Amino acid sequence: MRKNQWLFLGLISTLLYAVLHLLKNWLGIRSNMLSVSRWTVLLIFIIYALRNKNLTTWILLSMVIGVEVGVDFPKLGVELRFLSRIFLRLISSIIAPILFSTLVVGIAGHADIRQLGRMGWKSLLYFEVVTAIALVIGLVAINISKAGVGIIAPAKMPDALPKVESKNWQEIILHVFPENFVKSIYHGDTLPVVVFSIFFGISLAMLNKEKRQPMINFTESLAATMFKLTHLIMYFAPIGVFSAIAYTVGHMGLEVLYNLFQLLMTLYVALFAFLLLVLLPILLYIKVPIKAFIKALSEPVSLAFATTTSEAALPIVMENFEKLGVPRKIIAFVVPTGYSFNLDGSTLYLSLASVFVAQAAGIELSFSHQFFIGLTLILTSKGIAGVPRASMVILLGTAASFGLPTWPILAIIGIDELMDMARTTVNVIGNALASCVIARWEGEFDDQKALEYMKNG
Repeated sequence: MRKNQWLFLGLISTLLYAVLHLLKNWLGIRSNMLSVSRWTVLLIFIIYALRNKNLTTWILLSMVIGVEVGVDFPKLGVELRFLSRIFLRLISSIIAPILFSTLVVGIAGHADIRQLGRMGWKSLLYFEVVTAIALVIGLVAINISKAGVGIIAPAKMPDALPKVESKNWQEIILHVFPENFVKSIYHGDTLPVVVFSIFFGISLAMLNKEKRQPMINFTESLAATMFKLTHLIMYFAPIGVFSAIAYTVGHMGLEVLYNLFQLLMTLYVALFAFLLLVLLPILLYIKVPIKAFIKALSEPVSLAFATTTSEAALPIVMENFEKLGVPRKIIAFVVPTGYSFNLDGSTLYLSLASVFVAQAAGIELSFSHQFFIGLTLILTSKGIAGVPRASMVILLGTAASFGLPTWPILAIIGIDELMDMARTTVNVIGNALASCVIARWEGEFDDQKALEYMKNG
């Protein structure tokens, strides 16, 4: 059999197992039969991985192994969580140096301040239009499914809520500007790092060539070093992904899919509709080869889905899309900025979840009221994409602001990790596409490079 046939067989067997697991009580299927089915799926993916030796394949295999360990050895899966934390720490350690070096090189290396301004307003315009569409799709989806109507809260609620600090619009704007560059790096605040790097790059561009060039040489070397370091860290990715999936299944169990299943499916269907009806037409319109785009996204999407943080995918997104044909100066500006302003998946989820809370509590909201809540969520959610489950904190804060009860939010905490996987994945896809849109808009997308990248796969 060919490599692609083994992959197709693995996906079909995974789907069949999922159906058997869902219908096990109705069909009277024994647990040992389900175990045999899981090991069969695992064996197929192992054969596929051995025949297709690349990082993406090994990440896929590690996810399957993680599910198996989480189901059969849940305590071990929970104990192995430290491996995924190690991976996330390694990734987090290179985010700020990559952002700083690539932005400074992109701005000062070309010394085109006018282009930076153009990219700024074009990016913000694109971000807000697409995010607003995501908001509407989320509201329409939850109003059609009415997943919150008649919901029964789980008997066991979490003991503690995340700490929520409400911020007014002045504080939100103030947070954009760095009080201390090192402090922003320490707290993982990407937006202040981006703002500082932009101002630093502009200042450097204003110097004469004699004083400017040494710093440009340094930041170019720093960027090259950080991307090499990214390569080294990515060798640890399969272990980190395996640990993340094993922990998720181990401490939640596959049965979590039955808890609030309608809400979960509403989100997944809405996100799929957003990808199909919004992002795909945009991709076709800007004439980026779909096969090459998918190839560039395969690794970062796998990481984002497994780790539920888009930060884990940022370095590999920047590297892959530069290979795809997006100039480094554009991707270094658009992608980090998009992590604060282009939260397609998170926005769709937040609009959907806020109405779910109202439905569960029996509170009738007009569509205009729902839309206003959604706009508030867009404003308050800036800068959350890199943090796992930060959307839950934003949702709690918004519920408190609009007088909505918190118990429905407590009810969905159990499946929030599964929802976070999907919305984070869409965040990454949306930001990667945004870099292609701005590159095409600026007339700098390299079509020849994209064709070569596709052929070399």
